[in-house]
Amino acid sequence: MRARMALKYAGIEVEHREIELRNKPPSMLMASPKGTVPVLIVGDLVLDQSIEIMRWALRQSDPNNWGEVDDVTAQTWIERNDGPFKVLLDQYKYPNRHPKLNQDDVFDAAIALMLKPLDEAMKSNHYVLGNKQHWIDVAIFPFIRQFSMVNPLQFEQLPLPALKKWLDKHVQSELFNAVMAKHPAWID
Repeated sequence: MRARMALKYAGIEVEHREIELRNKPPSMLMASPKGTVPVLIVGDLVLDQSIEIMRWALRQSDPNNWGEVDDVTAQTWIERNDGPFKVLLDQYKYPNRHPKLNQDDVFDAAIALMLKPLDEAMKSNHYVLGNKQHWIDVAIFPFIRQFSMVNPLQFEQLPLPALKKWLDKHVQSELFNAVMAKHPAWID
């Protein structure tokens, strides 16, 4: 989702190929043997990490200067999000895969690690790094959205007003809705 949003924001047209992960096309596996999505192929360049695709797209076109941020702070948020928070998100989202974990502990750890700090960061700002949207907002948003959708009632009860406002702004954004169109599974 974040790769699609960055490509759309940058005005980069792509041929979208929806992949059914349990039936990966051979051409995808030849381009990116690790077999995960997304994969962006531009000539001889193959990018198979969403964050790499975002950065590449912004180097091509950045009309609202999303890339003008403190890289150290942005990288700290990305490392937290894509590392330990992603692990907690998967544990929370798929409790059957982690039967030995206490789901309340996983939930509380995710809040302490990511959601509460994000809410604090946005109490005096509208976005993660200030009063202007940057790439970091779009990079983190899909993961927070996934977390909020696991148990919407439980999420709604959390005292995180700034985070919820930020999330709602992204969910209702034209950019997000433009990339959420369903595509049929692509076959070689």
